[in-house]
Parts: sequence; structure tokens; C-alpha cells
Amino acid sequence: MSTLKIAVQKSGRLNEDSLKILKEIGISIDNGKDQLKASARNFPLEVFYLRNGDIPQYLRDGVVDAAIIGENVLVEKGEDITVVEKLGFSKCRVSIAVPKSSEAKSLKDLEGKKIATSYPNTVNQFLAKNDVNANLHIINGSVEIAPNIGLADGICDIVSSGSTLFKNGLKEIEVLLKSEAVLATSPKISPENQVIIDKIQFRLKSVLRGRQNKYVLLNAPNDKLNKIVNILPGMNSPTILPLAKKGWSSLHSVINKNDFWNVIDELKANGAEGILVCPIENMVL
Repeated sequence: MSTLKIAVQKSGRLNEDSLKILKEIGISIDNGKDQLKASARNFPLEVFYLRNGDIPQYLRDGVVDAAIIGENVLVEKGEDITVVEKLGFSKCRVSIAVPKSSEAKSLKDLEGKKIATSYPNTVNQFLAKNDVNANLHIINGSVEIAPNIGLADGICDIVSSGSTLFKNGLKEIEVLLKSEAVLATSPKISPENQVIIDKIQFRLKSVLRGRQNKYVLLNAPNDKLNKIVNILPGMNSPTILPLAKKGWSSLHSVINKNDFWNVIDELKANGAEGILVCPIENMVL
């Protein structure tokens, strides 16, 4: 039987979140400390722990069949790599920042200036698109320090909360792109391993749908059901069950988490009582 080789980041937050979502889709990894490779006990899968920046080339060469990787890395080093699913975690942005004391307020203000970055391809493409000429100083590591020691007028790096910029006296002036973790596949993946990827993607979609929705149970008087049903369409329509209490029913439905509180407020205003909200582990369509 064919075994899928999947790469994840060797260490850090993306590593932890990648292994967590594999566990959530029912894949148990035998992961020993400092291992570079580990096998799944219950699924035809091997996990390779690699440096983030090396993963696109491993995909390109077919050394691994798939990877969980940040979009920003693919934009920089792997635009030819196919993304099959966005995973909704490890969200960040690639941004240009300058010292707080700088008069620069936009990308145009960096014309002829020096920008320190670990993402030269991304920055060069963005500069060309916006017709700005700047000089790049390529740094692998702590880019944020470059303006403070006179190496550059600004930086381009990944930003999550912005706390690192704040600590280094920098302000964000331009967002080049937004990024999150994605599932990507090798252009050399075999038909047998594509079947395995399809199974993984199906499971991932179920978990991701579950994260985006809440399961809601509530009680309502029968004379208010029509209004409440219009508020609670659910996946197709709400489930309605009669209660022992005459003239009342129980409704079961699903609410998108982005609409959650607005819907709850509307339900309360229309006579809903005893509202119970539960997380959804998986949502299979």
C-alpha cells in the first residue's frame, strides 16, 4: 500500500498547529523527541520535520508528496506549488515597517531607500508592481533590528500581533499580503498518493466547517416558530421537535460563528428560551 509523505515545519507554532489538525482528522503520529521523520499508526502517512524555507524545494523535487506550510513561504519560494486547502490557522501578514521616527507613511516614501528582508522575491515583485525603486538588504534572521543599527531604512517581514514591531520601535506602513497555513501538494505526486490526499482533504474540510459553526438548541412557543425558523435556516432547515409542554417545541440548528451573537440576540427578541450552544467537532457534508 502506498504511503503519503507530508512535510511540516520542524519547530514552532506552525509545527504544533499542524500536528494538532492531523490529530483532529484522526491521524495518530508516533512522534519521538528530535525525530526528523515519524509514521502514523492508523493511516498511510509519514511526517517529515523540515525547515520551513526548504519545504517548497522538497515538494518541487517530489521528495515529499504534500506539506502543511505558510502561504507566505510559497509566495516567496514556491509559486509553482499547488495549494489544495487553506487551513485557517497560523494567520499573519507580510508587511513593510519603518522606525516610528521615520517620516515615511507609505511604500512610495521608500523610493531609493534600503529595505531589509528575508523575502526578496516577494518584496521585489511588490515594488515592481507599484513602480517603486528600493534597494534590498537580504537578512536571514532578526530583520527587525536592521533599522536600529543603520543597515536599512525599513524592513519587510511577517507580522502576527505586531508586538515584535512595537518592541523594536517600528510602525507598519504597508501590507504586501495576508497568509495562513495551507495544505500544498507536489507536482510529482503519484495517482495513488493523490487518493490519500483527497481523503485527508475531505477530513480537513469537515473539521474546518466544524470550527466555523456552532450547534444550537432552543425552546420556543409554537406561535413564534415561523419567525424563529426564518432566523435559523441551519444547513437545510432547523430540526423541530414537540416538547412535553403543550404549545412549545425544541429547535436544533447550526449558526455560523461570525453571525453568532447577532443571531442569538434576534432569537431572544423573538421568544426563544433555554438556548444551548455546543461546539461542533466535525461537520460532514
